[in-house]
Amino acid sequence: MSGGTKAIFITGAGSGMGREGVKLFHAKGWRVAAVDRNDAGLRTLEQELGKDRLFARTVDVTDKAALEKALADFCADNPDGGLDMMWNNAGIGASGWFEDVPYEEAMRVVDINFKAVLTGAYASLPYLKKRPNSLMFSTSSSSATYGIPRIAVYAATKHAVKGLTEALSIEWERHNVRVADVLPGLIDTAILVETRNHSKDAPQPASSDDIRTRAPKKGMFRLLPASSIAETAYAAYGSKQLHWYVPNSLRWIDRIKAWSPEMMRRRIGKSLPIGQAEKK
Repeated sequence: MSGGTKAIFITGAGSGMGREGVKLFHAKGWRVAAVDRNDAGLRTLEQELGKDRLFARTVDVTDKAALEKALADFCADNPDGGLDMMWNNAGIGASGWFEDVPYEEAMRVVDINFKAVLTGAYASLPYLKKRPNSLMFSTSSSSATYGIPRIAVYAATKHAVKGLTEALSIEWERHNVRVADVLPGLIDTAILVETRNHSKDAPQPASSDDIRTRAPKKGMFRLLPASSIAETAYAAYGSKQLHWYVPNSLRWIDRIKAWSPEMMRRRIGKSLPIGQAEKK
């Protein structure tokens, strides 16, 4: 491997956005670490891409020691032991009225969606500091523009990721490490069909085909492919932009909320069947 080869570490890389990121960065000539608890997904990535410039390891991101070991082993094979980009992408969902979601499952969402991002930040910084203009990139969500009912804990974790991104983007300037995040809207990934609804008054997730049929064809919540997030991550490496909205029109939610959060609350309340039983 030449000294100029860039290196990226991606969590949640076995499927969806992370998997598309592995394929894109690998195609661009990067050395890529793909970690996920989905061993089958990683093995098919190896079959598709080969093992040259690909480091694939089964890791549960809530296991701090395992994540740290994977980072250390991957970076040890880089000429300077450094890392150009850390992409904290792993995430899960849980839906339903807040009180219907079991506490243990809510904490699992917190563990994967936010605590693992903190672990990734702590663990990757020593390696990012070795490469000039490196980037820590994290997957937030459009639900971090305004808290979305029925996915309250998920939305809270994504707000936390967004806040951490903003704070560290200032702190880590002294290390010459950039920090940014992506706020995806409706993306065609497995989380849409695998997220269980814990409330009896709502249907379980629809099939992928049903979601594709019902999703808006236009507007900020149109269904977009997972590759669109991979392309955004690649663009972020060469930019100083802080928040990446996909599609870009989602940034208007943040702008309206900043002007009048009460108005945004009313708009969301009217668009969703919230609290109707209590009002009767």
